Amino acid sequence: MASLATTYLGLKLRNPIIVGSSGLTATVAGVKELEEKGAGAVVLKSIFEEEIAVELDQIIKSAKRTAYNLEQFDYMDYRLREEKINKYTQLIEGCKKAVSIPVIASVNCVYSHEWTAYAKHLESAGADALELNMFFLPSDLTRGSHEKEKAYLKIVEKVQKEVSIPIALKISYYFTDLGPMIQELSKTGISGLVLFNRFYSPDFDIEKLEVTPANVFSSPAELYLSLRWMAMMSGRVKCDLAASTGVHDGKAVIKQLLAGAKAVLVVSALYKQGKGHIQTMLTDLEAWMNRKGYKSIRQFRGKMSQKKSTNPAIYERMQFMKTFGTKG
Repeated sequence: MASLATTYLGLKLRNPIIVGSSGLTATVAGVKELEEKGAGAVVLKSIFEEEIAVELDQIIKSAKRTAYNLEQFDYMDYRLREEKINKYTQLIEGCKKAVSIPVIASVNCVYSHEWTAYAKHLESAGADALELNMFFLPSDLTRGSHEKEKAYLKIVEKVQKEVSIPIALKISYYFTDLGPMIQELSKTGISGLVLFNRFYSPDFDIEKLEVTPANVFSSPAELYLSLRWMAMMSGRVKCDLAASTGVHDGKAVIKQLLAGAKAVLVVSALYKQGKGHIQTMLTDLEAWMNRKGYKSIRQFRGKMSQKKSTNPAIYERMQFMKTFGTKG
């Protein structure tokens, strides 16, 4: 019988399916159910610095209307952040007591000085690893690409000085030179890179003239961006790689493992199909491995990566030429 066991960030996983940061992983009960449904690990719902900033802004606006003493702004800021951190550390502690699978904490910040403080608290609470969810949209026209990309390296360096648990960096594909940047980040000493973040996508309601969210959940078609880069970077980085976005079935899991992923992060598929879909994907993976004669994931991981391909160009422009060059 095939073994689905794997490792990621130095952690032992019973299988490569990790439930990504979301409302599914926001409570102890939810995490416990995910373990029962077969998850190999979980990434807890992120603690968002932006949520704290928004809540604080609402408090200040209310204070202005009631002639509140705004000299206490710093105190309110401190208390609000402390309450959020305490609530999140309680989630970590509760999950660690309730489940045996790895529990990965997640921080989603926008200001670099906050990362270090958050990371230290989460490590102390018992998190097995830390996922830094970093996505800086290239929309700030006052900062050059070099300056923006340097911020990633600076943040990683700061956090590494403060924590000893494994660190995974979840990044976007918005870089001026993605491949070399992935390689550079992998050399910082982090344990893993997650390819890729999925951004909020705006849409327009043309009747109400309002901005609305579009495509809240990913679709299977979104698999191929991360699959391409997983295959291209596998064997060319100094850390583990995990795949995110577009993983909706067992076939997608198999494809990402063949490309070189150590693990896959799943969220949208579970919202659409239910938490029991984890077992369906695992059953498909195990059946495929048995059919192909693989006893372990290690035997085929990265088998279809660009590095191991006899025709590396197929991952790049040649694929486009072959597809569209013969169509009239």
